[in-house]
Amino acid sequence: MVRYVLRRLLSAIPTLFLIVTISFFLIRVAPGGPFDLERPLEAKVMENLQKVYLLDRPLWEQYLAYLGNVLQGDLGPSFYFRDFTVLELFAVGLPVSLELGFYALVLALLLGVTAGTFAALNQNRGTDTVLMGFATAGITIPNFVIAPVLTLIFGVWLGLLPVGGWGEGKWTHKILPVTTLALLQVSVVARLTRAAMIEALHSHHIRTARANGLPARVVVIVHALRGAILPVVSYLGPAAAALLTGSVVVETIFGIPGVGRYFVQAALNRDYTLVMGAVILVACLVIVFNLIVDIAYALLDPRVRLEDQ
Repeated sequence: MVRYVLRRLLSAIPTLFLIVTISFFLIRVAPGGPFDLERPLEAKVMENLQKVYLLDRPLWEQYLAYLGNVLQGDLGPSFYFRDFTVLELFAVGLPVSLELGFYALVLALLLGVTAGTFAALNQNRGTDTVLMGFATAGITIPNFVIAPVLTLIFGVWLGLLPVGGWGEGKWTHKILPVTTLALLQVSVVARLTRAAMIEALHSHHIRTARANGLPARVVVIVHALRGAILPVVSYLGPAAAALLTGSVVVETIFGIPGVGRYFVQAALNRDYTLVMGAVILVACLVIVFNLIVDIAYALLDPRVRLEDQ
């Protein structure tokens, strides 16, 4: 297991190198620049800015300089938020996004797996139809529609929950954004669980378990669910990365100070270093979560041997 983890981490190095390289040159060749304004800056000011941020050097020199800083753990200063470095911005916003995404992921797993299991146990019945109907609606309705509706109902009409802000991390401020962020994942997890559970319930070992007189609860939870959860586990890698890096829509609507807003602002303002920092952050999270998923997959399915991969 340890050798497998080390091997995967070492193999991620060239992947990250390619991601950084491709992203660096793509954003530099795109039209526009970080200091292109409606009213152009004076030539001397522009010259000084380009010198400070090394933009006056050839592109290959900029790339080597940036790569050297990244290897030292320095993602550089933000071009737009000029009083902060990229790491300082992430240090403030990332914990908030991680907490928000973590709660959303846990809620999605609990509700999605439960709903999918009940739907599979009642296949083609009313319960199945209703649950899958809600799941389909959850997939098709976007966050920017769900968020205002929840805010209007629970914040304005009923006055039960605050409609915005992080409130220094109070749980009442987390309910609406976490629910909004989790609804899509609940729907996806429910559909994956239902399909896998139906297949598992019709497998030979489940028929054998029932023939041996095992209680229905034991058959479903211990035997069927263990195999049915594997597609969900495979899906959790990219889902967790998407959730834990924050949702710009949810964070914007609820006024949450996470990192999601930085991603869009960096792209619009051609903030080269912040864009690169966001790319590196997402890439690292995807690699780490996929590794965790692979390990969890092996623990759930004894037929998988990580050392042999």
